[in-house]
Amino acid sequence: MLTDSTMERLRILAESAKYDVSCSSSGTVRRGKQGMVGNTVGGVGICHSFADDGRCISLLKVMLTNYCMYDCAYCVNRRSNDIKRATLSVSELVSITMEFYRRNYIEGLFLSSGVVRNPDYTMERLVAIVRDLRTVHRFNGYIHLKSIPGASQELLNEAGLYADRMSVNIEIPREESLKLLAPEKDHQSVFQPMKLIQQGVLENKEDRRHHRHAPRFVPAGQSTQMIVGATKDSDRDILTMSSMLYSQPTIRRVYYSGYISVNTYDSRLPVLKQPPLVRENRLYQADWLLRFYHFKVEEIVDDLHPNLELELDPKLSWALRHPEAFPIDVNTADYEWLLRVPGLGTKSAWLIVNARRACRLTSEHLRKMGVVMKKAKYFITCNELTSSTLQPLRGINELSPERLRPLLVSPRQLKLAEQEKQLSLNFEN
Repeated sequence: MLTDSTMERLRILAESAKYDVSCSSSGTVRRGKQGMVGNTVGGVGICHSFADDGRCISLLKVMLTNYCMYDCAYCVNRRSNDIKRATLSVSELVSITMEFYRRNYIEGLFLSSGVVRNPDYTMERLVAIVRDLRTVHRFNGYIHLKSIPGASQELLNEAGLYADRMSVNIEIPREESLKLLAPEKDHQSVFQPMKLIQQGVLENKEDRRHHRHAPRFVPAGQSTQMIVGATKDSDRDILTMSSMLYSQPTIRRVYYSGYISVNTYDSRLPVLKQPPLVRENRLYQADWLLRFYHFKVEEIVDDLHPNLELELDPKLSWALRHPEAFPIDVNTADYEWLLRVPGLGTKSAWLIVNARRACRLTSEHLRKMGVVMKKAKYFITCNELTSSTLQPLRGINELSPERLRPLLVSPRQLKLAEQEKQLSLNFEN
């Protein structure tokens, strides 16, 4: 039975946990087992995400405590903040999770915590919660556990046996900026637990090659988060860090969180009327290009363009800066080059490569495949879009990037970009 006191503390701790966005997908499958409670469906995301079949699925996103020994400027739970504080015991959090699952409120748990006393003390309590859920209550649903920087390897190894995914947030991409806002932290304190978790995952894979029934260790890998707009760091700094992380074998996702002014009194932080949501969205699009479209960081952002354009998505922006690469003939181009055409995605590029074996493709074929011809028509040629047709060919080279740009930017995109550019970015340091 959940008491009024417990529910009030739960409300406070759920509110404190909402700023962490690095929990929206599980990437693992836990099938129903006899004697166990729960499962994950198809390895898809939870925490108010949508599954492949369209279902909205959710998890309990909560902190063990929002007391914290650190005073990070960007964090709402910083030591010096005057906010309501609360703590749940190990048994209370276990009971809440099981009670909510039985009521069909949730399908899993995202658990984090402020750091109290020392990292090992906090991590030990987090491990106790997930251990009790798995071994005592036989909970078989999804669990995402935040690792505490500075915790011992023994505790991380035990946590990895019970959690589907673990994460440690980098928050700020450059060491100098992190030191400015969080003097008690450094990147090494974040990278160290990441390396230990990675080591555990790789060792576990080797063990499972020899012993089929060896317990899995963090089967859904790791994720992390970076805050966007809290410092002067450019999009190039952020994406360079993301690219480095993706080169590691166990990093599944880097999440980007537009800075929310939770500590307006601190002069080290910018004054923002609203979070930089357009910039956050462009970073997610650029992240997609890195992961699935074979782009490199220096192609998306460089010395001349250290920040992403707010008016255009990153692939379209790249295409307008490189008119010499177009037009691309969809009937002969490699898959990798098709991915660089604005309006083509991975699915439509794959369909093109397979369909052109049977016939020469036309613009009508491309529309049926889901190609966004409103964008793509300026960057491609196909069976009827050639210089020999009656209609003059008016692609990027005929119109020029300068004339083509206003044709591709919608009034709504311009308005949102202009509003974000007008936000006050008052860095005093």
